[in-house]
Amino acid sequence: MLANLHLSSITGLGLLLLCGYFCGQLARYLKLPALIGYLAAGVLLGPSILDVLNENQLHHLEFITSLSLGCIAFIIGSELHLASLKKLGRGIVVVILAESLMAFVMVAGGVFLLTRNLSMALLFGAMAPASAPAGTVAVIQEYKAKGTLTKALYTVVGFDDGLAVIIFGFALAAAKVFLAASSDFSSSAILFELWQSLCEIGFSLGLGTLIGGAFSLIIRQTAQAADKLIIIFWAILIAVGLADRWHLSPILICMTVGFLFVNVSETHLTRDTRAPLQQIMGLIFVLFFGLAGLHLDLALLPDLGILGLVYIAARVIGKFTGAWLGASCCKMEEKIRRYLGFGRPGLPLAWLCWFSRNSARFQALRC
Repeated sequence: MLANLHLSSITGLGLLLLCGYFCGQLARYLKLPALIGYLAAGVLLGPSILDVLNENQLHHLEFITSLSLGCIAFIIGSELHLASLKKLGRGIVVVILAESLMAFVMVAGGVFLLTRNLSMALLFGAMAPASAPAGTVAVIQEYKAKGTLTKALYTVVGFDDGLAVIIFGFALAAAKVFLAASSDFSSSAILFELWQSLCEIGFSLGLGTLIGGAFSLIIRQTAQAADKLIIIFWAILIAVGLADRWHLSPILICMTVGFLFVNVSETHLTRDTRAPLQQIMGLIFVLFFGLAGLHLDLALLPDLGILGLVYIAARVIGKFTGAWLGASCCKMEEKIRRYLGFGRPGLPLAWLCWFSRNSARFQALRC
């Protein structure tokens, strides 16, 4: 066990980078996304095998995860140009609603059938729509995918978190109602929880707009690529820090910064600003997925039991079915109807099989 060597957090992070690099190369050799290798590196160095860093050391490195998510959210926002969104039409809104609500319904229904506990089912269902966008963005960035399907993926992973906040607020209030079994509590609780959710979204969008406006003004006066990277990290650090302080959504704030910037700036400025950040995204992905793997204790997986399997299966079915139904109802492009569900975060097995280099599904992303 390397833990007996009393390695510092910095040394452990260095080992994670080196191990992540070689595991990523191995994954590419096996025609898999590199992030599979990064995750494997984290598991290898984590508590399940080598136990390089203890829980306290990992806690001190949490800021790296937050910073990485901020960078990923900024990238997503900067891909959401209004002209591209108009081409996708109202169908993309229906897709976002359908896949989030279907995930909620499928998970809540599955958990209720298993446990007969309505409050627990609502809470599990409320967690299902939310999804970290890192996996989807990492695959798209690695394979340099472009096209309407890619734009649709960026849009869905960007906006479904806002809807997830509202769904969670409603489900949490309803769960409290069933636990309290009080009619007086129900009416006020639901309104209060919904109001909190709407405030979180509203304040996140407002703060993102303020930071994005300042960022857009400053970046226009910045000529050097290295200086642009400094301003990008200034905006992301401020956004993530304030989100943590005020209990807002760092993903929504950073995405709003990127969204505002790309829609008020010239194409060449957007391209020149994104370029230095794109160059270090590989490093960010190694750190993000490596740290995710470090937190994974394989010994705890059996504790998930049947409930865990039901949650995973119902969420996968809900996300995929919802995306397909939404796209089909609005008669979106064939490739969006057929493949959008496979590109959604939270579908690790489908992603592993369908997004390998030789997959026809991956090829659809490129056109």
